[in-house]
Amino acid sequence: MDRLQLRRVTAATALAGGLIVNPPIARATEGYFLEGYGTREKGLAGAGVADSRDPLALSINPAGLVDVGQQFTGGLTAFSPDRGYTTSGPGFVAQGDVRSGRGLFPIPNFGYSQPIDQTSAWGVAAYGNGGMNTTYSKNYASQFFPNPFACPRPGVFCGENAGVDLNQAFLSAGYAQRFGSVSIGVAPILAIQIFKARGLSGFGPFSVDRSNLSDHSYNWSVGAGVRAGAQWNVTNQLRVGVAASTPIWTTKLYKYSGLFAEGGGFDIPATVTAGVAFDVLPTVTLLADWRHIFYSHVASVGNSSQLPYLFGLANGPGFGWSDVDAIKLGAEWRATADWTFRVGYSHNNNPIESRDVTINILAPGVVTDHISGGLSYRVTPNSTIDLAAVVSPRHSVSGIEVTPAGPNPFRTINIYLSEFEVTAGLTYKFDSGPTPALVAKY
Repeated sequence: MDRLQLRRVTAATALAGGLIVNPPIARATEGYFLEGYGTREKGLAGAGVADSRDPLALSINPAGLVDVGQQFTGGLTAFSPDRGYTTSGPGFVAQGDVRSGRGLFPIPNFGYSQPIDQTSAWGVAAYGNGGMNTTYSKNYASQFFPNPFACPRPGVFCGENAGVDLNQAFLSAGYAQRFGSVSIGVAPILAIQIFKARGLSGFGPFSVDRSNLSDHSYNWSVGAGVRAGAQWNVTNQLRVGVAASTPIWTTKLYKYSGLFAEGGGFDIPATVTAGVAFDVLPTVTLLADWRHIFYSHVASVGNSSQLPYLFGLANGPGFGWSDVDAIKLGAEWRATADWTFRVGYSHNNNPIESRDVTINILAPGVVTDHISGGLSYRVTPNSTIDLAAVVSPRHSVSGIEVTPAGPNPFRTINIYLSEFEVTAGLTYKFDSGPTPALVAKY
């Protein structure tokens, strides 16, 4: 890579890093993990652990770097969620159909890869994970849907404007090596997350530290983990891939030590992914992946909100999320030298049980289906424009609190979420550098 190329990559890295770390992000797909990160992956509903074709392989399976060559890819997603809840009758939360504000968010991604020789390569990537965002206006909730409960202040949770904002960004560098028909890769991950909550003062009597429960400024947290994976070219048409990431152990969110279990702990859960890719024709590839997300292993996320302890304790209540299993199916048709088309579908279980709907008004991550499509067009011999769209139909979860002494006695609360996103990206393939020695894959 010459000096001009190096300057371009360095500038792109700085720009993407700045966008990733400081975005107004709100999303909730497979729980709060995105279904896919790069534009190609989104067009395939997140499938691709066994079929790597761009530098965002680092976000799924770093072993795929040896198949990518020298590339730069970057993209920007316009993400639009519709989330909120419905209820009626007296109780702790405002009644009616109460919707969260803020309906459009930008989500950037970036990746660069370069071969070292014919059997090894390295790469870097920056991308957002997922997140939770809700913004409930006290004026909207109180003016149109008054809260008949004996609240000291207006708003969804009797604390005026309410909601949470969780943003997570990953910066990753990886290395991959091919050994015959098997490739192995490893990618350390640096994570940065910020969190803010407001309007939760009504939970004060149930917190171990009500002064660090709500209504503080953004709290930063950093952490690290590692992702590793392997790809096996079984035949010239069939490939198998597997990858896993450790938990990302992060510093505590001390400004919210009265909300999150373990005194503000909020680690990012581990994942494991496995899948296959099969070339039914030299121009058509079918993909199938399975991913498991270990939400229940993070106390602040997995502990039930109904635990008889105070918020903030080591065994304190959380959001009650169970682990998520996602099945992803995709197809890619390289129709001509210039045009490529993609479709995908994924399905995952809903992580939220009916008993935990009250607290999950703040984080209604209940969608279960993603329908996607995408295309790429080669505008020059080296550069390609990439597009993708994903639709997640509305899904809801209802719960009835049967405890007469609880905050919502015998009252049904229904939380819901739907999503739509469009992604545009650019991929540039450099001419210089060693060419990967592909064992398989058209």
